[in-house]
Amino acid sequence: MTTLDQFNRLGAAAAFELIARCCASARWSKRMVASRPYGSVDELTQAADRHWRSLAQRDWLEAFGGHPKIGDPNSANGAHAGNRRIAAAEQAGAADATARVSASLARHNGVYEEKFGFIFIVCASGKTAEQMLSGLRARLHNTRAEELVNAAEEQRKITQLRIRKLFA
Repeated sequence: MTTLDQFNRLGAAAAFELIARCCASARWSKRMVASRPYGSVDELTQAADRHWRSLAQRDWLEAFGGHPKIGDPNSANGAHAGNRRIAAAEQAGAADATARVSASLARHNGVYEEKFGFIFIVCASGKTAEQMLSGLRARLHNTRAEELVNAAEEQRKITQLRIRKLFA
């Protein structure tokens, strides 16, 4: 655990590495580092929202790419594979899924990714596998534009939770 004061005093590279655990968008992380110092965690979370909302679609997609698929925490790729433990804890409800629900999550994840070009993003904390699957199925009926907005909002929620955990 890191204190906010420690984060404020870190060098830029170390601060970037730390805050990038909360969101995989490089542009967002750079802006968060550049906006230091923060006087409180609330001030930090407000900046996080402000910077998130100022990003372009390509930045959102980069952030989405830092997540494993729902129900498959080992699917995080490349530089973001270190977030597997974080994602596994966030997706704990999927770990207890029945084989049928797990198979359906995998199948629907594939359909979603094929349709929209990015993985299904949901703030999974506190949700059961069935709830995640239900949300996934419901969002399959959206347009890509609607889903980009939905996924971006879910990413914002995830980022907020991760910031609060990081600086608790």
